[in-house]
Amino acid sequence: MKPLVYTRAQALPEILRQRIAILDGAMGTMIQRFRLSEAQYRGARFADFARDIKGNNELLSLTRPDIIGDIHEGYLAAGADLVETNTFGATTVAQADYEMAHLAREMNLASAKIARAACDKFSTPDKPRFVVGALGPTPKTASISPDVNDPGARNVSFEQLRAAYYEQVEALVKGGSDVLLVETIFDTLNAKAALYAIEEFFETSGERLPLIISGTVTDASGRILSGQTVTAFWHSVRHARPLAVGLNCALGAALMRPYIQELARVAGDTFISCYPNAGLPNPMSETGFDETPEVTSRLLKEFAAEGLVNIVGGCCGTTPEHIGAIRDAVLPLAARSLRDPFFYKEAA
Repeated sequence: MKPLVYTRAQALPEILRQRIAILDGAMGTMIQRFRLSEAQYRGARFADFARDIKGNNELLSLTRPDIIGDIHEGYLAAGADLVETNTFGATTVAQADYEMAHLAREMNLASAKIARAACDKFSTPDKPRFVVGALGPTPKTASISPDVNDPGARNVSFEQLRAAYYEQVEALVKGGSDVLLVETIFDTLNAKAALYAIEEFFETSGERLPLIISGTVTDASGRILSGQTVTAFWHSVRHARPLAVGLNCALGAALMRPYIQELARVAGDTFISCYPNAGLPNPMSETGFDETPEVTSRLLKEFAAEGLVNIVGGCCGTTPEHIGAIRDAVLPLAARSLRDPFFYKEAA
């Protein structure tokens, strides 16, 4: 098999061999801290928009880029090596809920530029920082019926998803992303549409960026929402030859352990990422979750000591305080080694 040669972030594979890299934490959690009003989401440009748009966090890359930039810089100051763009819901499919599908490309381009500026500000020759173009799952599912009375019904097609993801990838790369991340995968068919679009873009553009694929186990069944086990999920996406594969979101670190162990066992030829949320819901907590920075970092330190991970960070409920604690906890520990790292050597 011909080795992959990346056009960006060429140093990242070697960094992941040498040490555990730190991904940033939650964007939405940090945005909530600003307690923005409907008017602040709208800004002057969308002051007269026909419907409510509060909660459309991706729009803030257009109306409040200062806030998004500040959040990125907070995570970088805490020690993050990789910073995700504010684009989790920036597809035409997701933005249709706000009647803003026509703005999806602009959101991705602006978000990547904001993250690029923040990473460039904090990068040094000894510690480069990388912009991770984030592709979320969309609020629709290609393999599950939305109607319990009609198992064959679908509210989105593979082609709709492919087109939406292609537009997103094109803008993310143009804006300065170093890495692409297909994340919070609850439906592998949605992910396959994203992976198809990514490969299509690579072939058309001549670019090839490192790819991270991250699924989400939704409950104690150990399966993603569309029914696959972690092992089945890996074998369904392995053809994309990701730089890293992992799990994120739905479970806190305490409950995620057996699934990360399973993934680390079966995916011996790629790096492993893990960015859990901050535990179980807790309305008394500032973040709404029960795992403090101390708890999350202790658990991820155990993952690292067990040789399970190469990239760690945080999802929902996590903050720069979590990321700083995680960095300090895993910094002295070795990264997981690969059994057969044939994907990442450049051709002679």
